[in-house]
Amino acid sequence: MSQMSEVFFILTIPFFLRRFGIKKVILISMLAWTLRFVFFGFGNPSGVGFLLLILSMIVYGCAFDFFNISGAIFVENEVDHRIRASAQGLFSTMVNGVGAYAGAIISGKVVDFSTVDSVRNWQNIWLVFGAYTLVLAIAFAIIFKYKYNRDVMKNVS
Repeated sequence: MSQMSEVFFILTIPFFLRRFGIKKVILISMLAWTLRFVFFGFGNPSGVGFLLLILSMIVYGCAFDFFNISGAIFVENEVDHRIRASAQGLFSTMVNGVGAYAGAIISGKVVDFSTVDSVRNWQNIWLVFGAYTLVLAIAFAIIFKYKYNRDVMKNVS
């Protein structure tokens, strides 16, 4: 389901970029991550909890694609053509390399902190991740200053 969701959301990126601009699309992705973690926090294998797990899979496509693809498009549009390949490489390294590594270390600490006598409190773990992504989204909304230019995004396809 997550992969089908990715296919759907990757096809909607041009629409969202033209309509809302890069900042809002990235902000939507951050809020989608928050929603995904909250769905995990309250999800379980039965009843409504199972529906929340299914919804977490659907939201994943928005969270992942909107962030990664929109970030790459932002770099493409904002960086001088002479250093564009290096900037794309840096973006990829920061997100998928350094970011993934730091995230693994920090998430491991959260899991360890939420583990008592070898029993993990998964609801707490997922809600901490959800709170973290919400704080990042709020910080991004306040700190990232970008003037949306509809003319730049009209050619995105």
